[in-house]
Amino acid sequence: MTMAGNLRKVTGLGGVGGLRRVARLARRRPRVDLSHPARSPLGSSVVNCVTYRDGVRAPRGGDLVDTVERVRKHGHGFVWLGLHEPTNDEFAGIAELFDLHPLAVEDAVEAHQRPKVERYGETLFAVFKTVCYVEHEELTATSEVVNTGEIMVFVGRDFVITVRHGRHGSLGPLREELESDTTQLAKGPSAVLHAIADHVVDDYLNVIDSVQEDIDKVETEVFAANGARADPGRIYQLKRELLELKRAVVPLGRPLLDLADRPVRAIDPEIQAYFRDVSDHLLRATEQIAAFDELLNSILQAHLAQVTVAQNEDMRKITAWAAVIAVPTMVCGVYGMNFDHMPELHWRFGYPLVVGVISLSCWVLYRGFRRNGWL
Repeated sequence: MTMAGNLRKVTGLGGVGGLRRVARLARRRPRVDLSHPARSPLGSSVVNCVTYRDGVRAPRGGDLVDTVERVRKHGHGFVWLGLHEPTNDEFAGIAELFDLHPLAVEDAVEAHQRPKVERYGETLFAVFKTVCYVEHEELTATSEVVNTGEIMVFVGRDFVITVRHGRHGSLGPLREELESDTTQLAKGPSAVLHAIADHVVDDYLNVIDSVQEDIDKVETEVFAANGARADPGRIYQLKRELLELKRAVVPLGRPLLDLADRPVRAIDPEIQAYFRDVSDHLLRATEQIAAFDELLNSILQAHLAQVTVAQNEDMRKITAWAAVIAVPTMVCGVYGMNFDHMPELHWRFGYPLVVGVISLSCWVLYRGFRRNGWL
């Protein structure tokens, strides 16, 4: 079968006019320099487009349609196309060229999807939530701790399309790392999917380690001598950020198990064992998040208990001082009634005696409260 026939078979186009229409769709924006390094943005949604044969980067040149034609003409190798936050117009030509399902295309463009893996014919569509730790000098009640993004991956027989959303999660370093392992990269697009999943899960573990440092600081502050005065807003903020991290990590568990255990056309059987390892790492991350959530609940309860104890101690002190003050108040109240016939009212030593009785009574009460820890 000719190259044009192969392209028509994949894209579902009816003739040469259809191929030209795809080319026009792909050229709606200025031509992209495909020879640009992987780490450098190209000023459009296309970050990079590279062809790999037997795990080795092939010479670059031409536009996207020409690149796909060469891959399908040779019958082996694959194209890795990377995009960053494409618009509907920018992605329309790519979707038609690779015969991507409209529902998957809609998810890839609009983002804000739950982590998942879906199959559309021979194409696999995976969604990963990326996370990064936001550095901060001091944790406050409004500090952003975790920032999330998304990576959508289309995996076919001879292509990988990655669509990234968010300001972090660049795949440039991952691409370079994969290119250094030609044996693994030679296994095809499924090797790229595994590398992305492994990269995302490793980031989860790194972020979890950083979040643990924040939790340790809050825990130390709460159980310090003045822990009752710790800001509970910081604990609530950590719980909110941990919830955002949980939403990114936990839903990915089932899709990774499916990739590891269930036969999938787009996944090389040799790669499935690697997905089991990624699934184990994800399970560790999930367990740590659950443990952190329980720990934060315990820290919050301990803080509230400390506040209650501090309030009780304050009330005991107030009550003790009120009891001490009650003695002179009572005596002065009695002798302030100004009756003519009162005991010791006209006695020469009455005033010193009353002052002495008041002072002695207050001192006895003070010593008693002091001995019992009320003052």
